[in-house]
Amino acid sequence: MKIIAIGRNYAEHAKELNNPIPTTPVIFLKPDTAVLKDNKPFYIPDFSDDVHFELEVVLKICKEGKHIAEKFAANYYDEIGLGIDFTARDIQSKHKEKGLPWELAKAFDNSAPISTFLPKSDFENLYDLNFELQINEEIRQKGHTKDLLFSFEKIISFVSQYITLKKGDLIFTGTPEGVGKINKGDKIAAWLEGKQLLNFEAK
Repeated sequence: MKIIAIGRNYAEHAKELNNPIPTTPVIFLKPDTAVLKDNKPFYIPDFSDDVHFELEVVLKICKEGKHIAEKFAANYYDEIGLGIDFTARDIQSKHKEKGLPWELAKAFDNSAPISTFLPKSDFENLYDLNFELQINEEIRQKGHTKDLLFSFEKIISFVSQYITLKKGDLIFTGTPEGVGKINKGDKIAAWLEGKQLLNFEAK
């Protein structure tokens, strides 16, 4: 499986990092070795002094597809969950300054904690979902899917024009404003529509 992540998909997050608001989806990849499951602890890597948390709604692809029309894209995912796109912001900033790819900042081992997944049928409206991240019981990020710049279906259709989607692939759909540094000992918890899906510690 692969992780396809969407950058700058919430306008306020783009603004907080002084990035332009995109007119087409910004795509990057994480390998399967980035996945961290079962609320296992996240070990901050020693190559970065500024790892940031970015909470995201995650789609799980349920069948193979390419060149998917947007009107059919909803058929290609059947579960959603939460994930954190841990980002070595110091490395990312240096690479952005030089016009280099982000992968060293985004794709390192265990940089993608994921929750259990829930059937999307559990939710009446996928564009009326609240999600929230707390660090040490303090709210740091609050997002709402109505604020997505590109819908889930638009993302799937767009990505599939370039990359074949396969069953089990994960799509991180973007983070809202409020990203920040993670520190050793931090307790990280996240909720989707009031249901806690993530609860782990940084070490």
